Amino acid sequence: MTLTPSAIRDHDRHAPGSDEAETATFGLGCFWGPDAAFGALDGVVRTRVGYAGGTKPDPSYHALGDHTEVFQVDYDPEVVSYTGLLDRVFQRHDPHSQTRATQYQNVVFAATPAQRDALDAYLQANGLDPDGVRTRIERLSRFFVAEDYHQKHSLRSRERLVAAFDEAGYDDDDIRESPAAAVLNGDAAGHGIATDTGLGLADDRTARSR
Repeated sequence: MTLTPSAIRDHDRHAPGSDEAETATFGLGCFWGPDAAFGALDGVVRTRVGYAGGTKPDPSYHALGDHTEVFQVDYDPEVVSYTGLLDRVFQRHDPHSQTRATQYQNVVFAATPAQRDALDAYLQANGLDPDGVRTRIERLSRFFVAEDYHQKHSLRSRERLVAAFDEAGYDDDDIRESPAAAVLNGDAAGHGIATDTGLGLADDRTARSR
């Protein structure tokens, strides 16, 4: 089976809705990579990239100000916990090191008291002092969605995949928020994905290996 518009629509229709998902926001350098990596995780429903952590009222990629490139994940807490996401975040960077470039810094944003409590518990359990780590730990005040061409960057490099979304009637906003796009973006970036998603990933890998 190859990717079809109906497969995209079916996958998204059966994905958990926004009322069933929770949202987490992190910064781990250039947002393209972690956006794809986390989109490949079981329990992550949607992803998007953007800017946060600064004071500029209207950041853009070419006028970022003091903001940082970040990514958001909507996740199903019945499948993956916030602590599980934190574990992945801290596996992907050294909390005792930080780049000078604000644009690419490592940041964990706690959007709710529950997230902050979970973060504090995670740090304590792993022998990390919140005041001693170089990772920025901040309250999320606002998330600014990045430009369309940054969303699902790896997927957008595959004309066949983009064409299937076009045929399904998806515009840029739809692709950004599509659970199918999150999975396919992870697969396009080379991350391990289950082959039973109904999106034709097994056949796509076979075609790419020829």
